[in-house]
Amino acid sequence: MTHRPAQPLVQVTGLEVDFPVGAPGECVRAVDGISFTLEPGRALGIVGESGSGKSTVAAALLGLHHGTGARISGTVRVGGTDVGAATPAELRALRGATAAMVFQDPLSSLDPYYAIGDQIAEVHRVHTRVSRRAARARAVEVLDRVGIPDAVRRSRARPHEFSGGMRQRALIAMALACEPRLLIADEPTTALDVTVQAQILDLLHGLRAERGLALLLVTHDVGVAAENVDELLVMRDGRGVEHGPVARVLAAPGNPYTERLLAAVPRLDAPRTPARPAGDRTPVVEAVGLRREFGRGGRRVTAVGGVSLTVAEGETLGIVGESGSGKSTLGRMLVGLLAPTSGSVRHAGRESSGITPGVQMVFQDPGSSLNSRRSIGESIADPLRASGGRDERAVRDRVEELLVRVGLEAAHYDRYPHEFSGGQRQRVGIARALAPRPRLIVCDEPVSALDVTTQAQVTALLSEIQRETGIALVFIAHDLAVVRQVSDRVAVMRAGEVVEEGPVDEVYDRPRHAYTRQLLAAVPSLDPALAAGRRADRRRATTVA
Repeated sequence: MTHRPAQPLVQVTGLEVDFPVGAPGECVRAVDGISFTLEPGRALGIVGESGSGKSTVAAALLGLHHGTGARISGTVRVGGTDVGAATPAELRALRGATAAMVFQDPLSSLDPYYAIGDQIAEVHRVHTRVSRRAARARAVEVLDRVGIPDAVRRSRARPHEFSGGMRQRALIAMALACEPRLLIADEPTTALDVTVQAQILDLLHGLRAERGLALLLVTHDVGVAAENVDELLVMRDGRGVEHGPVARVLAAPGNPYTERLLAAVPRLDAPRTPARPAGDRTPVVEAVGLRREFGRGGRRVTAVGGVSLTVAEGETLGIVGESGSGKSTLGRMLVGLLAPTSGSVRHAGRESSGITPGVQMVFQDPGSSLNSRRSIGESIADPLRASGGRDERAVRDRVEELLVRVGLEAAHYDRYPHEFSGGQRQRVGIARALAPRPRLIVCDEPVSALDVTTQAQVTALLSEIQRETGIALVFIAHDLAVVRQVSDRVAVMRAGEVVEEGPVDEVYDRPRHAYTRQLLAAVPSLDPALAAGRRADRRRATTVA
């Protein structure tokens, strides 16, 4: 009997998406001539830098651009439905029943006032018109399927009572409630630590194997795509520059842009600059028995429990660990934003409390740490004025010098945060931290939301500035590959304690603690075969447990 190939579940031909900007009739092209197909049970990854058009393509599959003013041409068919010509009723039937989407930020996708189970049940009722009791039972069923423990009880919890990884599982459960044939995952693991990321990606892989789901995975993390898709579509400036089997694209890219994208991916096995010896220099910052507790009485929680460490001039200490391990709390105590419950922080050998001169911080989300109503120049000038800068001409000169130093332009002084990309805003955050000429900068997840090329630019900028100025850096991140590239030493945190510390090469190449080995094993690999082996190992370990 002749085997007939499966009919494509998704057919996209010559897709173009234009968004209106400025004067009437003016548009910017976000997607330019994209074509691909996706069969049941297969997975396609769309990768590229921020602004490449990845998410715009994903949204077009569900008709999410309808009514936005966007101009769409080409053909998009999903499960036999012509999305461009579909009526509102046909689009409602498509969304949820045929295709469902999992977004990057579960907090913005879930209603904070309603229980998780009620939200999933409501989605199920909209598409199936079953009773409330049946919808509620279905919500518990899918929560259990995605690995939420004690699903009956947890279904009554609200989003803030779930961890980040559990909220993402809840979103996947909501997407599965109506048995879709296509799952669209738009940056589903960007904000998650490596072990939770591995769990979510293993879950998606398992769902494909069990249910024959097709998966469209949108991500700026090439390693995540390498581990979880069959084919790869590389996008740049709205166009598809390369498309093919994932192993072929990764092993022998045919486009120079793909080569540059792969070269920018941080890797555990990549060569790195030898560590800068700290010698006998006086530490810039010392943590001595730092402890921080939150809450009162029986609800008291220890976020950091008795941590001691030092960072010398010109040295970078990387701090890694899962969400909730205490990394950010420790960083905030080092700069004086949080007072320790016990223990002390010493700067240049002197015990300090509160905000300490000569210490600055770069935060994860520059969009929320910059005042949207003030120009970036004024934001950078704030720490200069706070430290006594009264000569406005000198302040402006210093800010313009810093803007140029971080790769922006002096003329950008009067522009506002919304006029810049995420990577550019992070450069503004670095310029602001450099303004008062600090001895120490604590970077808290400074590149976690950036694509790999922008990530590489920002970390290279920090290293270059460090070589020039001799500042000490504390680099907090959940991306172990990035930490290896930028750090001289690394501290591994778990449940508020440092479980392993040492020179970065020693800790990564010869980890002593089982938790460190677990973290390293969860880092995505650009080798699909190696990734498959790791997934099998994790599945066996889970089965045994």
